[in-house]
Amino acid sequence: MSATERDAAAAPESGDDTPLRRAIGPRLLILFVIGDILGTGIYATTGQVAGKVGGALWLPFVIGFVVAILTAASYVELVGKYPKAAGAALYTQKAFQVPFLTFIVAFMVMCSGLSSASAAARAFSGDYLSEFTDFFPPTLIAILFILALAALNLRGVSESVKTNVVLTVVELTGLLVVLTIGAWAVLTGDGEPSRLGEFQAEGTGYALLTSVLGATALGFFAFVGFEDSVNMAEETKDPVRTFPRAIFTGVAVTGTIYVLVALVSSLLVDYRVLEDSSGPLLEVVKAGGLDFPPKLFALIALFAVTNSALINIMMASRLCYGMANERILPRALGRVLPRRRTPVVGIVFVSLLAIGLVSTGEIEGLGDTTAFLLLCVFAVVNIAVLVLRRDRVEHEHFRTPTALPVLGAVTALILASPLSDRPVGVYIRAGVLVAIGIGLWVLNKAVLKVRGEA
Repeated sequence: MSATERDAAAAPESGDDTPLRRAIGPRLLILFVIGDILGTGIYATTGQVAGKVGGALWLPFVIGFVVAILTAASYVELVGKYPKAAGAALYTQKAFQVPFLTFIVAFMVMCSGLSSASAAARAFSGDYLSEFTDFFPPTLIAILFILALAALNLRGVSESVKTNVVLTVVELTGLLVVLTIGAWAVLTGDGEPSRLGEFQAEGTGYALLTSVLGATALGFFAFVGFEDSVNMAEETKDPVRTFPRAIFTGVAVTGTIYVLVALVSSLLVDYRVLEDSSGPLLEVVKAGGLDFPPKLFALIALFAVTNSALINIMMASRLCYGMANERILPRALGRVLPRRRTPVVGIVFVSLLAIGLVSTGEIEGLGDTTAFLLLCVFAVVNIAVLVLRRDRVEHEHFRTPTALPVLGAVTALILASPLSDRPVGVYIRAGVLVAIGIGLWVLNKAVLKVRGEA
């Protein structure tokens, strides 16, 4: 067991011994959760979700919201019980005491960040950017986009966080523009309400079921992000009391926005048009009755997907750095840039993986890969809640009704299964990423054994 895993298993539960500054209050944490969830999912994959389900675009987002709430309840219980940074890896180690499983969960979380950033890169290089130029090949733009984010990360975390705050405000503004256009359409009698009950699937009930499940599995990509907030537990004031309100409020606010945006999108634009666009919300703005400049909205969307990619590249590089420092991955991945104090090798490593992903995948496949990886992690976390009920702690904390983690685990496994009609390529891509992690794990173990440090 690594030093981190031993510390995670033995750490005091109060969280008062943290060396980090507790600077995040309730309001700031709510904004952090909302900002972490909003982004590429709704701006880029709405069209692909519509292509899977049809005009009833709102339904997958409603189901996704319910699944997110179920898993959020498990995270709330666990972060209240163990108010420490480390998230899913910490809970997995405490529940199962299997270092390899803990590593796989941590590596899958890291890879989900990379596939999410890659989906954002693809969204950046698509129809939103084509409002300004389509001179350069989309794949080249996506690669340059990843390299630019890597350079920003190398410059320093302060610059990255400040950029994130600005971009979060911008992406929220874009969604409010869509909702305003939708409200205007309803008031003026525009749109086709009949589309809201149309399903793309024809034939048997099984075809309809797999269509809805497939759309929900992809649409769930829009809800990921709330799980990252638990890594701020040691920097949050009174985390045991603050996290329940912050996570539930954040998921509820974003879920409501997503469902309303889906309703507006289907009301104003045929699902086949949405499906063919890598910038589906731009189609909604163009179809609305208000004269909002398409180029301005495209610019807002570009900022929004940039924010998602920035957050995820930061998260992935720091996870890689942390695992290297604890001898879970090769120590070289933990090297820091001397003057900037940024994890240079970790940033380069995750950026290379992201470049590989954007070179071989499109928005739908990359978004689906993100959702699949996190659904697997969420299933483990929901089970961990139940296992850890036997571990009593001295302080009071939120306790979710037992039925919720059970339902959370079941729904996560269903959405991760072949029932959701996921393309085989998604499983292959996820398998390759995990295989890379296992290869690094084996290499690291061999090196430590040779050095006598295992």
